[in-house]
Amino acid sequence: MSVECFPMTVLPHVSPLFRDYLAMGDTPADSPLRRWFGAEPYSGKWMRPSGATRPTAANLATLADLLDQQNNAFGASPAAHANIAKLKAGAQAVVTGQQVALFGGPLLTLLKAATAVARAKAATTATGVEHVPIFWMATEDHDLAEVDQVSLLTKTSVEKLRANLRLPHPVPVGGVALGPEHDAELDALLERATELLEFAPIADTLRECYRPASGEPVTLGLAFGRLIARIFADHGLIVMDAAPRAFHALGASTLRYAIQHADTLHQALIARSEELVADGYHAQVLVAETTSLLFLLDETTGERLALRRPAQSNDRNDQRNDQWKAGSRLYSTAELLAILDATPERLSPNALLRPIFQDTLLPTAAYIGGPSEIAYFAQSEVLYRAILGRVTPILPRLSATLLEPAIATVMAKDDVQLPDALTTPEALAQRLGARAMPIEGKRKLAAVGNALDQELSALQSYLAALDETLGRSAEVSGSKMLYQMNRLRRMAATFELQKNASLRKHADAITLNVFPNEHPQERVIAGVWYMARYGEGLIDRLVTVAGNQCPSHVVVTL
Repeated sequence: MSVECFPMTVLPHVSPLFRDYLAMGDTPADSPLRRWFGAEPYSGKWMRPSGATRPTAANLATLADLLDQQNNAFGASPAAHANIAKLKAGAQAVVTGQQVALFGGPLLTLLKAATAVARAKAATTATGVEHVPIFWMATEDHDLAEVDQVSLLTKTSVEKLRANLRLPHPVPVGGVALGPEHDAELDALLERATELLEFAPIADTLRECYRPASGEPVTLGLAFGRLIARIFADHGLIVMDAAPRAFHALGASTLRYAIQHADTLHQALIARSEELVADGYHAQVLVAETTSLLFLLDETTGERLALRRPAQSNDRNDQRNDQWKAGSRLYSTAELLAILDATPERLSPNALLRPIFQDTLLPTAAYIGGPSEIAYFAQSEVLYRAILGRVTPILPRLSATLLEPAIATVMAKDDVQLPDALTTPEALAQRLGARAMPIEGKRKLAAVGNALDQELSALQSYLAALDETLGRSAEVSGSKMLYQMNRLRRMAATFELQKNASLRKHADAITLNVFPNEHPQERVIAGVWYMARYGEGLIDRLVTVAGNQCPSHVVVTL
């Protein structure tokens, strides 16, 4: 295995906020970034011996019992249960999480979990205080269409498999039952996945998690939890689903605060969003006038509805100031608090409040997040300060491109580096064709192109000095000439491609593996596809790479 680091900016669409967050260590002491985030991403300062806010002993004991029960259901390893015991005895948590996507979702799910494992190990060694990794399953999201699909590679394309789960209402995805009505779709899906995974052991694992031979009822959340627990069994990863009533009861103080201080928190978020924009960044989550931090489950349909605040009045006696709306129904603050007391599982946090809810339950030393989550934290910081009185450090997950040896060999032969491969097959093929051109041809094209540039620029300046209209005409004509010159370069490159058909095949193979469908590999291809090819040892490798803390994007040749 070899590892090569590249700047994160080689990836497309890296936001200015995420870019500057990664470079926070080089910013001045009064930088707003240092106010928005709990720690520098690569300094190690988050590893404080008592850096986490601890739940009460009673709540921690209850939490440990709940985690033991859940992880029994997930078939967790003895190492995971040992870590739960450590948590109960005083260990801190390094937490990450992801949506419960079909078959584990894209590679980034494994990268997140591997990073949590690596950071927990590093913090334990550095501080002498036990740190344990926890994977928080985002089961309360309701975008089923987003999570009932998985993408696997064929030799020539990305094949997207869909479960085609159908529900009468958009309900939290973790609770979606994989019942008899879905048997045919799941069987066909697993059969095709097994073929694409080349009948590797991980295919059997998928079947055992999603279609157990016992015939017991399975949900998307349960199947996902079993899969992650098995993949990271040797590393003691604790898998957690906080959707059940008991967990919401433990975190009720945060939900109650969000209800009782809704207006104050809303104003703080608006101010922070304005601050972000004023400093040249963007607010990851739009905070509208009627936005709240909570969702409410409809007691009849189970649909997860956003709670909104109707337009507020300056009149303190106006009843509208005490109203909340979910769907078509209005609630008072007192009614929401009564729901929280009786059925806390009906109330859930939105993306900005979720990390605070998480850290109400857990003694979190750090959270491992991706670019979007890190952007959330810049806004959530005001909620952390108000509700918990502290900010949890957020650390970047491992960002990686995995190269199979055959692809690495082709890239080396064609002198293709990662930045070259982050493009379309056509563009890379043209580049390879241009490189393959004899040196004499390259020199002639370069010489003519440079001379044309210089002469056209001089001519345009001369004519513009005579007459403005002549100058504009010269500019238009010059653009046409330069276009034709570039067209000639492309034709010459295409000719080389036609002479050497393997270059086109190389371009197709490289971009398919490195930049499938014009997106980073880690966001598209399922992690289980790589496990099928490299077995359980892949996880050990990812944990090792994550522990190296390369402050950028890494290319791992397997």
